Amino acid sequence: MGKVRITQIKSKIGSPERQKRTLQALGLNRINATVEVEATPQIMGMIRKVTHLVKVEEVK
Repeated sequence: MGKVRITQIKSKIGSPERQKRTLQALGLNRINATVEVEATPQIMGMIRKVTHLVKVEEVK
């Protein structure tokens, strides 16, 4: 599996609690916060749930 860089680009204010917790589980706690994680199926599923709040880039 490769790595992905996830950056939060929108606020979680007004989002359902489940999406807020998903961002927290990904390690994102504020706008412009960036994390690099392994692209496992579990992580990709979490990203899919909050795709409107984050930007995803593949790390080489």
